[in-house]
Amino acid sequence: MPQQKAVIIGAGISGIATAIRLAVKGYAVEVYEANSYPGGKLSKIEQNGYRFDAGPSLFTMPQYVDELFELAGKNPANYFGYQKLDLVCKYFYEDGTRLNAYADTKQFAEEIENKTGEPAASVVKHLANSSDIYSITNHVFLERSLHRFKTYLRWDTVRSIFRFPQIDPFRTMHKANASNFKDERVVQFFDRYATYNGSNPYQAPATLNVIPHLEYHFGAYFPDGGMYSITQNLVKLAEELGVQFHYNYKVDEIVVINGKAKGIRAKGENILADVVVSNMDVWFTYKRLLSKHPQLHPKNILSQERSSSALIFYWGIKKSFPELDLHNIFFSADYKTEFDHIWKQQDIYSDPTVYLNISSKYKTDDAPNDCENWFVMINVPANNGQDWDKLIADVRENIIDKLSKILGEDISQLITCENILDPRGIESKTSSYKGSIYGTSSNNQFAAFLRHANKSSKVEGLYFCGGSVHPGGGIPLCLLSAKIASKLIK
Repeated sequence: MPQQKAVIIGAGISGIATAIRLAVKGYAVEVYEANSYPGGKLSKIEQNGYRFDAGPSLFTMPQYVDELFELAGKNPANYFGYQKLDLVCKYFYEDGTRLNAYADTKQFAEEIENKTGEPAASVVKHLANSSDIYSITNHVFLERSLHRFKTYLRWDTVRSIFRFPQIDPFRTMHKANASNFKDERVVQFFDRYATYNGSNPYQAPATLNVIPHLEYHFGAYFPDGGMYSITQNLVKLAEELGVQFHYNYKVDEIVVINGKAKGIRAKGENILADVVVSNMDVWFTYKRLLSKHPQLHPKNILSQERSSSALIFYWGIKKSFPELDLHNIFFSADYKTEFDHIWKQQDIYSDPTVYLNISSKYKTDDAPNDCENWFVMINVPANNGQDWDKLIADVRENIIDKLSKILGEDISQLITCENILDPRGIESKTSSYKGSIYGTSSNNQFAAFLRHANKSSKVEGLYFCGGSVHPGGGIPLCLLSAKIASKLIK
């Protein structure tokens, strides 16, 4: 029997992982990427002696990366190294409070109690609840397709369904946190986890309180070569398995004949395949690549609310700040108003919460001596035609003022180089509709069931992976998306 061929559209992290899994299955795999580089959002920027990881900066669940090497019969340690963080993140509040989020649960809970007065036992109890939600949802919502009847016949699925009320789907995350903690700073701390999948804690279900478990049980890590080394090492593995990558190769169409995906059309030629996997945002997959087949478009899914986007400043800073760490958060003084601006007014609040990542704290050659590479990000709405140039100019000044006040230094005088990525750039570089980072939002208690499936129900041989489909965005879920899609391909 001749070797079957799989074509993957997009070399994002999920597309690369799918390529590895299908190559291990025996497929001849080719990946077509519109950009000149792999990784999608998980890419890099280099300027004036500074190196920046362009996209995701938090690394959790490294076992899903290791699993790909092990699947291929390789030792992950020969390709990819990482270290566990003892300090997950530093938090700075407008009232002067500074919190160290230690990886050790006991130490973290004591830090909360010492700095806020919130009993350590309340924090431990909250994290135990987070663990319970994970145990109920993990095997059902994260590791299997929710769109196959067979999933619901499994005993562990039935058991999870009986425990459904325990995942707290009918309260918002904020209401649950406000009932668990008395101190507003602690409530704000745990509300922030809604932003991990581009959602609003004042709308999203309390089920999202599962997210802290990923940090405080599995841990947070830093890859030895920075975040982009995840992309580099997985591409290396894929190529060793015979996967062919085609860069600067924009796909124009998925060829569908008699209800079956027959391949793709790119650069004026048809490229035949037995299996087609789209790692492109599902909105663009239908609107661009399946535009000739409007009857196939899932209108309800394509009209869903999009997740939030991001505005990122990449700054070369000619100074070192010992009070900062790899991950740092500078909270807004009014969290509710900040989210109202993002989700209701579709603009940016004058006092946004600022995330500051400095990879040179762990990878010293990412910046010149006595300098730091600052990845400065805020959550912003998806692109709906806002005047981004004005918004960026205003918020840049606000961010600099905020950081300067808290750090006691005029940051504007320390910036030696700058790059900016806004929702327009995110859309154009990564084909993420409206620049939304996580596809659709999770501001609905049934969001997990409403995401697009990993296999087409209308086109034989067409599959989907990536952050815009089940189970969602972020590195761990994208890798699980690849796992689910690959298992569906026989």
